Amino acid sequence: MRPRTPARPAAMPLVAQVYQRLADGRFHSGEELARALCVTRSAIWKATGGLRALGTSLEAVRNRGYRLTHAGKLLDASGIRDRLARPVRERVADIQTAWSTTSTNTQLLARGFPRAGTSEVLLAEYQTAGKGRRGRAWLAPPGGAICLSLSWTFPAVSHDLGALGLVIGVCALRALRSQGLAGVELKWPNDLLHGGRKLGGVLIELRAEASGPACVVIGIGLNVALGAGPLARIAATGIAATDLRAAGLELPRETIVAALLTAFIQGLLEFEQAALKPFLAEWRDADALRGRAVNVTGGEGIAKGIARGIDAHGALLVETAQGVRRFLSGDVTVRAD
Repeated sequence: MRPRTPARPAAMPLVAQVYQRLADGRFHSGEELARALCVTRSAIWKATGGLRALGTSLEAVRNRGYRLTHAGKLLDASGIRDRLARPVRERVADIQTAWSTTSTNTQLLARGFPRAGTSEVLLAEYQTAGKGRRGRAWLAPPGGAICLSLSWTFPAVSHDLGALGLVIGVCALRALRSQGLAGVELKWPNDLLHGGRKLGGVLIELRAEASGPACVVIGIGLNVALGAGPLARIAATGIAATDLRAAGLELPRETIVAALLTAFIQGLLEFEQAALKPFLAEWRDADALRGRAVNVTGGEGIAKGIARGIDAHGALLVETAQGVRRFLSGDVTVRAD
């Protein structure tokens, strides 16, 4: 099956062009950048200020110029596709990369359903309205993270479709392990942790037709090399975060994206055949909450108890003073006691 011809990319803004020039990690003078990009020194100064405002760690040294302290080249769709094995590549109808968008999930949701058995993929360096669960913002600077969305069509709404976020968590775990990263844990319902700190998160959004197919958009944000500034901004929201660089994994982002897409597509095909069952043991082995004292906040208030894992349909089990309760949704925090 032939991939869909990608849309013509929009003109790259100056901040993106400056980032691209600095992505080699070397110093480049303002004069050199201005000459190469056919703009004024003032425009370069404004563009570097724009990069800092987006959270990019940028060093400026007198008589040497500007340098990215966490260098990483912009994502390239063809570079990602070339890293995919043929059976996976044939199921990716389209890969697009963007410098900036509102939200990769929102953009894919606005499109038509992809053909059954194929996917469409959108990545952005920066999201102006990046989404976490329950409307929370997702913070990620250009070059420092992977902001990826993938759409997939199921023939019908499955009974276990609500547990797809757990499946994708296991798939992300498989992908990172395949690249040599151990110690990743899964926190119900949608977080990836390393060393007890948030490494990434999953957001599943659904479009369904009555008695018809269901299109899911799978969003994942994965911290790669955030830098001190973005980590401090995330900490200010009450979340302790980490990234792949701190965890000891330093690979080109395109390699990591290809590993994620491979694991996602293989996992989606597996899920279509056997629902949650093939993923349960792996999820339970990586469960970051099991046996811990937790608070679960949901529509009925706050429930306190001990996390006892998940059931066969992905619901969180919590042992409370009133007995074991089953939660299909909610926010979970670990209690100090």
